[in-house]
Amino acid sequence: MLDNKLGITDSVELARQEEKLTKLKAKKLFDSGDINRIEIGTFKGLAAIHHYLFSDVYEFAGKLRTVNLAKDNFQFAPRMFLEASLAYIDRLPQKTFDDIIEKYVEMNIAHPFREGNGRATRIWLDLILKQSLNQVVDWSQVDKDDYLLAMQRSPIKTTEIKHVLSAALTPKVNDRALYMKGIDHSYYYEGYMEFNTNELDD
Repeated sequence: MLDNKLGITDSVELARQEEKLTKLKAKKLFDSGDINRIEIGTFKGLAAIHHYLFSDVYEFAGKLRTVNLAKDNFQFAPRMFLEASLAYIDRLPQKTFDDIIEKYVEMNIAHPFREGNGRATRIWLDLILKQSLNQVVDWSQVDKDDYLLAMQRSPIKTTEIKHVLSAALTPKVNDRALYMKGIDHSYYYEGYMEFNTNELDD
């Protein structure tokens, strides 16, 4: 289990508190307008999102991981090459939908943080889409299994994830209800589904 600021030693309780506290921060990110001050399309911007979400729970919030990570037999970018990978990703174009999704896939392969990569990076992706295309993903329209399978295959070929996400694009870029539903679905992909973001109170 990950070391945490909450002093929790039970993994189930940690997951519960992490979901609650970070969803509260995701809600605040939108409602405060802080989301509009995030640098778009860079690791610096992604790190700011990650720190915003997870700083109440983990010391490593917004900081590069210091270990190698793998998931489902896939090895994310080796720690020793991580800085170079992120510098490369920062330079990737983000003008077209294809550009943006390819950049998103590269950031997923980099997986710069110890935990919480997917949840932070989906917000990061929407900010790029909003700036470049005046669209965002309606995550509530993205099937969990379709998404996870497409992401698993995306290091080999990006066609499937492009198809899955393009079908869910919407021009409702500043819609609060859409954002809150999107956070809940983003967390659902990772197995967190106890709290409704919009109903959480500080």
